[in-house]
Amino acid sequence: MKVTVIGSGNMGSAFVKQLRAAGHTVRVAGRDAAKAAALAAQHAGVESVALDGAAQGADAIVLATPYEAAADALRAAGDITNKVVIDITNPLTADYMGLTVGYSTSAAEEIARAVPQVEVVKGFNTLFAQVLADGADFGDGKKATVFLASDSERAKQAARALAESMGFKVTDAGGLKNARYLEPLAGLNIYLGYGAGLGTTIAPTWITKS
Repeated sequence: MKVTVIGSGNMGSAFVKQLRAAGHTVRVAGRDAAKAAALAAQHAGVESVALDGAAQGADAIVLATPYEAAADALRAAGDITNKVVIDITNPLTADYMGLTVGYSTSAAEEIARAVPQVEVVKGFNTLFAQVLADGADFGDGKKATVFLASDSERAKQAARALAESMGFKVTDAGGLKNARYLEPLAGLNIYLGYGAGLGTTIAPTWITKS
């Protein structure tokens, strides 16, 4: 699959690493062109491109920016009509211990409203960058879970294909409004990791009793 990653921070870097390792064609873009170029240079076959026009030819766009910058980053990426956008953002407060959006809406829904020409799927937001970078395998047959919420079945299937190609377990979390649950779940995971001192190699999952 041809994937454009917008953002070259910790999560963007982890996506570039794992997507390329899974055999996808990867391009990376961001407002800091030099940082994006430096990230691309670390991985053979990865191309850095200008944010202007970064959506061209992409089968999917990974939106790895801060929530506050997400809509503007998408608008800057060129023709994004009907593009699959994987929103990994969390609307975090400055201290990372709370959410700025919630209860009656979500970051994903707000992005979808702001940029209605794209097909948004919420996913990967419950993973720490370290888990994504290190890979899905937790040992003893355990794999980290990617939860996907979208009103677009096409977007959900594209995100599922990418997640599974990187080795992650996937749970269908329903429609996009259920991002209202996934974002607080990420907030809890962040609290457990930082506030409760459990570290950044943890991830939420659901288990089924046999």
